[in-house]
Amino acid sequence: MRSEKVEFTNSNGYKLSAKLELPADQHPHSFALFAHVFTGNKNLTATRHISRALTLDGIGVLRFDFTGLGESEGDFADTNFTSNVEDLMAAAQYLEDNYEAPKIMIGHSLGGAAAIFAASRLESIQAIATIGTPSEPEHVSHLLEDSLEAIEEKGVAKVSVGGRMFTIKKQFLDDIRSKNMFKLLKELRKPILILHSPQDTVVEIKNAAQIYHASYHPKSFVTLDGADHMLSNKIDAAYAGSLIASWVMRYLDLPKKEVLKTERQVVAKLGEIGFTTEIMAGNHGLLADESEEVKGDDFGPSPYQLLSSALGACTAMTLQMYARRKKWDLKEVKVHLDHGKRYVDDCMACEEKEMKIDHFDRIIELEGNLTDEQKSRLMEIADRCPVHRTLEKEIRIQTVLKEPVG
Repeated sequence: MRSEKVEFTNSNGYKLSAKLELPADQHPHSFALFAHVFTGNKNLTATRHISRALTLDGIGVLRFDFTGLGESEGDFADTNFTSNVEDLMAAAQYLEDNYEAPKIMIGHSLGGAAAIFAASRLESIQAIATIGTPSEPEHVSHLLEDSLEAIEEKGVAKVSVGGRMFTIKKQFLDDIRSKNMFKLLKELRKPILILHSPQDTVVEIKNAAQIYHASYHPKSFVTLDGADHMLSNKIDAAYAGSLIASWVMRYLDLPKKEVLKTERQVVAKLGEIGFTTEIMAGNHGLLADESEEVKGDDFGPSPYQLLSSALGACTAMTLQMYARRKKWDLKEVKVHLDHGKRYVDDCMACEEKEMKIDHFDRIIELEGNLTDEQKSRLMEIADRCPVHRTLEKEIRIQTVLKEPVG
């Protein structure tokens, strides 16, 4: 997973801190927005591990701190549920302006309610996932029970949430009380996945049932048995992320990917952008790329790394084939390789000017109960591997242009 620290400006002019998580081996086919829990931040265990699971399936994830939380600007005391929804709208606009509009909306706890409200206003959202989400935003007021009377009378109070103190104003209570999520769900016509733990003591699982019954099909519910509300166990968080990634594929409008075909042994394809090259070698799909230093994306090994890999794999296979035939105790082979170009020191047929030739440094590790004589013989056999012999021979490459059909 690649991670980039970014920021964007919300409707009130505050800069919000965010992290954009990207797949390690491809450009994202879709983007998701993640809304964290009430008074939380973008770096919570659940948020990080769910994002990582999504990137493994080619989904880019933008997770950010709501106004006044984490590293974002603004005063939390002046925020409310409506401002959280507006922050999500600003995050969606950032993705649309800089990458592409988000197709997936994910929310945890009160963030799940905010995700539903924001998704109802974003045409680009094709699927919604909620985790431990209350059926009404007002549910969060139970976290403030000890201070509700003070907030109502004085208009403001200091409240402890999750062991930290926050200033809550009456406008926050008025705002969450004004929101009717049941009405919104009955009008929402987007696929929704509801994840909830029966052991959740912060938001009882009956909330999941209420969201499910208020929603229209297609809708799905999955129980996160044994998980706590915060998904503090990274295994639970990763499980939730993998569930979302698998479920959402059914509802994403993705372009159909062309399957590489050839009558030859290998075919390689590269478009007009970047250097990421798709390869079909027999029945096996591979990627090749260049490093970021030469304006590649580093989604796969470079062509020379693939060449070195072929030499390393062939060396290991050849040694094991020979040892097994001899019934020698060769348990494991490791072949370490470096490739470079070096100046020729003693080339009798070279021109007077300095020349460089390709040079492979190969270090072989042999594990097993082997005699010195057996090790010496295996080192000789290493030079007889077919790829080694091919590289040392004169090679001719015949190239023709294939004309387009029709």
